[in-house]
Amino acid sequence: MKKVFASVILIAAMSSFAQEKEVLPDPEIPSSELEEIIIQGNRLQSPFSKSTRDIQVITQKQIQALPAKSLNEVLSYISGVDIRQRGPFGTQTDISIDGGTSEQTLVLLNGVKMIDAQTAHNMMNIPVPLSAIDHIEVLRGAAARIYGINALTGAINIVTKKEKHSSLAADVQVGSSFKNKDEGDGSGIYWGGAAEFTGIYGTESQSQLFSISRSDYNGQRYNSASESTRLFYNGNYDFDSHNSIQAMLGYAGSNFGANSFYAAPNDINSEEHVASSVFSLSSKHIWGNFTLSPRISDRYGEDDYRFYKDDLSKGRSLHYTNALMLELNSSLRTTIGTFGFGLESRLENINSSNIGSHKRDNHGAYAELQSGIGQKLKGTVGLYANYNTDFGWQMYPGIDLAYPINSHWKISTSLGSGQRIPSFSDLYLNQRPGNVGNASLQPENSWNYEGNIAYRRGDLQFKTGYFYRNITDFIDWMRADYSEPYAPVNLSENKMHGIYGRLQQDFDFGDEQSIGYQVSYNYMHPSFKTSTDTQSKYTLESLKHQFIAGVHYRITNFSVQIKNRWLQRELANAYNIADIRLNYQAQNFMLYTEVTNLFNASYQEAGAVPMPTRWFGLGVRYQWEQR
Repeated sequence: MKKVFASVILIAAMSSFAQEKEVLPDPEIPSSELEEIIIQGNRLQSPFSKSTRDIQVITQKQIQALPAKSLNEVLSYISGVDIRQRGPFGTQTDISIDGGTSEQTLVLLNGVKMIDAQTAHNMMNIPVPLSAIDHIEVLRGAAARIYGINALTGAINIVTKKEKHSSLAADVQVGSSFKNKDEGDGSGIYWGGAAEFTGIYGTESQSQLFSISRSDYNGQRYNSASESTRLFYNGNYDFDSHNSIQAMLGYAGSNFGANSFYAAPNDINSEEHVASSVFSLSSKHIWGNFTLSPRISDRYGEDDYRFYKDDLSKGRSLHYTNALMLELNSSLRTTIGTFGFGLESRLENINSSNIGSHKRDNHGAYAELQSGIGQKLKGTVGLYANYNTDFGWQMYPGIDLAYPINSHWKISTSLGSGQRIPSFSDLYLNQRPGNVGNASLQPENSWNYEGNIAYRRGDLQFKTGYFYRNITDFIDWMRADYSEPYAPVNLSENKMHGIYGRLQQDFDFGDEQSIGYQVSYNYMHPSFKTSTDTQSKYTLESLKHQFIAGVHYRITNFSVQIKNRWLQRELANAYNIADIRLNYQAQNFMLYTEVTNLFNASYQEAGAVPMPTRWFGLGVRYQWEQR
């Protein structure tokens, strides 16, 4: 009944939007405005400054200055994003937004969904090195209307570079904790290194990006060594101003010690090998005010978990998954607004040693209208319809509104809904005595309500907001006591209240000298309807407090950045992590050194896996661009 009522409201809102004319773009916009980042939503795109949602963007320039060795570490500095690493140095990571679970957050690469139907543990096995990224978009709140299924608490879209000139970037780094190896790990100290190369051949009509990266670390404690290889290609070719084609191809493979990943302390000698590949071919065609964008893509994944790495005859789990995706996105610009509509299908299958062989299909259709009421109020309203061969039909409406009070203040609000389809592991896993699936599970459904106010004056930016999320049929892994395996169940409700605030400011002193700071705080208060005599996986890991502060200083060719993260999870002790990075630019070369976990804090992000102690890094980056 609630969904029907919301749909009626949205239809009425669409009618109201249609009564106002859209202000069409001015052809005399300055070049600086044309270069503004465009949010790459799969449906309708818009400049970042005109977004009606709470979207955070981190650019390549910001990534270069951070004390981060991997994409996982970059995302850990973003407000509301929760990174739970089992393997350090970019191996395995669970990622969630605003206190949700890793299964409820959607990660995309150039708009292609990285959903792994086996488990979200493998969703961050992405083939892109940091030097190939143009920017990262983080969208908070239920986003089925924008990205379809599994964007229950938000979505993260990684957008790679597309340039009209040629360039080359190379980055080589080494690091160590200078800690002697644990007994059984050999002799010497824990250390490792990584190298990545990204080249772009660009002209006015095309951009061809190639990248390769390799990392190899002997660990940071017993049986935590890791190695990874990533290959990536992204090509764009413009036939003319109205027709273009895009292709993407990538591979990511990692091998790592899995000590304490899933069954501590008995899995001390376990190991895991994961690999994934992604392919996408799309095109864009413009006829007057109508745009059509078809796309076909595929993501394949392999997961080989070895409970006894030296004895593969027992305790081994093999999983092979594949998802073929077909999309047709379109938009029509009219005097009453821009309409978006399209279709998509996702065909999933798995062949697994302890999950079995299963197939399912998911089909979706959407319609949106982006327009305004009056001269200031802007918004987007839409509806996403989803059909899954296992779970049937569902409808997901959503609406976003933004109103600039004056040139400095803007208020925004959004109402959205979403769905998370249970993974194959949720449904069919048979990994006794540790975990067992539940074939009777139903999808999670959510409603998300949010309001915020933003202030911007010069280089000072401030935003604060409140959100409320209600998930019905919330899936949690539970057990009555230690003698039973964990099994997923649909709880009646998971409610989340949250507040957040972000403040940043930069001061330019001239003479190539500047200083700036960033501060963010998130507080989340969840309530789970569950029995007090059961043990829960997700209740223990839900993020409650997150405080991130940073300061950066630059003078001529020298810069320094300090980041500090203070986090506390439900039913767990708080921990504080400080990182620092120093950069020196010498023509095309950047020399840098960094220290992560500066004060040598002891902490865990997921399960029973201790995170690295103080780690020292040293590197050099070469950047060339055609002039």
